[in-house]
Amino acid sequence: MTRREFLVMSGVGMTTAMMDLPVRAEQVLSSSTPSSKESAMIPIVDTHQHLWDLSKFRLAWLDPNTDAGKILGHNFTPKEYEEATRGLNVVKAVYMEVDVVPEQQQAEADYIIALCESGKTPTCAAVVSGRPAADNFAAYVRQFKDHKYVKGLRQVLHVKDTPPGYCLQPAFIRGIRLLGELGLSFDLCIRPAELPDYVKLIDQCPHTRFILDHCGNADLKHTREQREKWKKDIAEIAKRKHIVCKVSGFLASAPKRGEWKLEDVADIVHHTLDVFGPDRVMFGGDWPVCLLGVEKYADWVNALKEVIRDRPEEVQRKLFHDNAVKFYGLPK
Repeated sequence: MTRREFLVMSGVGMTTAMMDLPVRAEQVLSSSTPSSKESAMIPIVDTHQHLWDLSKFRLAWLDPNTDAGKILGHNFTPKEYEEATRGLNVVKAVYMEVDVVPEQQQAEADYIIALCESGKTPTCAAVVSGRPAADNFAAYVRQFKDHKYVKGLRQVLHVKDTPPGYCLQPAFIRGIRLLGELGLSFDLCIRPAELPDYVKLIDQCPHTRFILDHCGNADLKHTREQREKWKKDIAEIAKRKHIVCKVSGFLASAPKRGEWKLEDVADIVHHTLDVFGPDRVMFGGDWPVCLLGVEKYADWVNALKEVIRDRPEEVQRKLFHDNAVKFYGLPK
């Protein structure tokens, strides 16, 4: 039996009785070490880095009165990111828009472009905010054609303002097609139950490159039936060759910070890697949102390394580094 099979079947050595209990991250990660010196030294490109300064940008989704708001309701700066990733060999980062209010989209784009231009941080590229169905979308997005740093756009689609079926309206489809014409990608951050809708969207936009965020927002709280539906749906979307998937983010769906089973993480990760293949997956840190599920950034990196340690080093390197460099055209 391989270590991968052992992880999935036994939850890293826990007894059957313990398998039914939530396991705090530190219990699992205390023994999580890379399988070799080589894997420990694989450089990391973080394709999903958030930064925000709440004195400059308004995040309407961030409610300081919620448990999530208490964790995320302060500034997360490049300096803090550097501290969070210290010792992990994170060599490059791709900024991910943070769902600012629409009137601040241009200011957010200007901020992150300036950060990339400075060359003072690992942040060397960006996915900026945009509303593909908006009347002014074409005028807004054309500024990013052939841009050195802006590689794509995202609109968060799992919120109340974007109900089921939103992505299939004609104006939205036209906006997504325009991205393809301009050489820009589109990140899909969606409700997992709506994966079939996005299959339809992708099929109608064959010249636009898509990135599925967070393994399609796989949910650690899913029932067995919901997990099986997610597996079926993500396998179907993976058949489309102009979409890649970020292995990122889903630990934030844990019932509470640190309460998740490594076997569940392994189930999601291995299925994603199997259906997308080694060349269409990329690591994403999702910092600081990942802190809803882990105590620190390194916990997520170490958990993922533990899960994939039996996969060939070449595959691990593609996941953590090479695929992102190729997809985004980053400097080597």
